[in-house]
Amino acid sequence: MALTFEIQKTAESGGRRGALTLPHGAVQTPVFMPVGTVASVKAVEQGVLERIGPDSRGAEIILANTYHLYLRPGHELVRRMGGVHRFMSWERPMLTDSGGFQVFSLSGLRKVTPEGVEFRSHLDGSKHFFSPEHSMDVQIALGADIAMVFDECVETPATWERTRESMGLTHAWAQRSKDHFESNMHLVPWFAEKDGQTQNLFGIVQGGMYVDLRKESAERLVEMDLPGYAIGGLAVGEPREVTREMIARTLEWLPKDKPRYVMGVGYPDEIEEYAKMGVDMMDCVLPTRAGRHGLVFARDASGAVVRMNIKRKEYAEDSGPIDAACGCMVCARYTRAYLRHLFVAGEPLGLTLNSVHNLHFYLATMDRVRAEVGG
Repeated sequence: MALTFEIQKTAESGGRRGALTLPHGAVQTPVFMPVGTVASVKAVEQGVLERIGPDSRGAEIILANTYHLYLRPGHELVRRMGGVHRFMSWERPMLTDSGGFQVFSLSGLRKVTPEGVEFRSHLDGSKHFFSPEHSMDVQIALGADIAMVFDECVETPATWERTRESMGLTHAWAQRSKDHFESNMHLVPWFAEKDGQTQNLFGIVQGGMYVDLRKESAERLVEMDLPGYAIGGLAVGEPREVTREMIARTLEWLPKDKPRYVMGVGYPDEIEEYAKMGVDMMDCVLPTRAGRHGLVFARDASGAVVRMNIKRKEYAEDSGPIDAACGCMVCARYTRAYLRHLFVAGEPLGLTLNSVHNLHFYLATMDRVRAEVGG
């Protein structure tokens, strides 16, 4: 068994409630996945991650970054340590991205060819090469429950011709990723210990901001019959209404009986909107990144999301929690005044507490959508 996905109920809006079962556990969908870039969700300890969210269920699945773990400490070291789960002491499900987006973001430090991407490390300038096969080797060594095909993310804006060329490369790389993955995924010994369970490989739909290309990309990837599909190349500078349109149209062409994942989005109101459209999985660095910069989230009396800059002087003597209706461990104990003091004083605890609250808020947002859908 590698993956099972059961849709329990679908709302009129298209949103659905489901259960995704993976080798390291079960995941309720729609789900938000905290990002643990270097096998660590920034400023938040694993034991805390296991307790945040509604009913203290914790994060049911998190994400780690292939590019960063390849560079440091190295995927072979992680393999020798028993895989990323054992290395970071996390026994719940995990997903690794392919490294494609990180290589894309290097811009002037990379060279793309049909064979793969040559790039220079952002750490020390050393030269490296990622092909679809190498990305699979790194992800197999890391051993997460879900791996992603190696893809190219086109810049925004980009012409139709440039986008279609890039999309063609993504499709060729997806097939190479699938072929290599299926030939080598048995090399992960810790999955063999789990009654022969294996990793899973998801495809990534590209096509930029062009509906016809998104359709073509989705159809090509569906032909590969992968266990799940992601929508990539969004939230890279385009207007929000364009992001929404690309997601809505792409969902039309993806299988309804498989998990659907939008990569790298967004603010709480955005992930709530996309979940109600029928997206099952999302990830974003925003909860912890915003928290480290003093931005925390709450809801007003109407239920709308409020963005609160805890650095503001108006909170210096505010004895209330971030959000009186929030059930997180931060709001249950600390005041806005104290959180502001920690941030102004440069105390690292403030970054942790802000991040814990934001992560709880995101998980609670998904719980809110699941409750609305029912099931």
